[in-house]
Amino acid sequence: QLQLVESGGGLVQPGGSLRLSCTSSTNTLDYSAVGWFRQVPGKEREGISCTTSGVITNYLDSVEGRFTLSRDYAKNTVYLQMNSLKPEDTGLYYCAADIPPCTDSPGDFGSWGQGTQVTVSS
Repeated sequence: QLQLVESGGGLVQPGGSLRLSCTSSTNTLDYSAVGWFRQVPGKEREGISCTTSGVITNYLDSVEGRFTLSRDYAKNTVYLQMNSLKPEDTGLYYCAADIPPCTDSPGDFGSWGQGTQVTVSS
């Protein structure tokens, strides 16, 4: 299993932006499928976006056009840029990794970070 660490969460006003980071200090992420998930209150964990082999797949319609996944191979880091944040985006955000391919199913990922809290509130 990979050891993953997320960072970048926090409190932001509606309409604001945050950039989440996911990295591993122990393993390269180069050959893994790396996905971003979130768990908002009252809902099951849901897949947002995933990348593998240079391809990015977006899964969550409610964040389309607002959230963007990117990857920096040199820094061994995968980012989730979140713009135009809404109160309903409040939740715990996780990155996860496993062997390819990408999916939006949490059960397909064996390595998880501890999560980073995102709170959107005025």
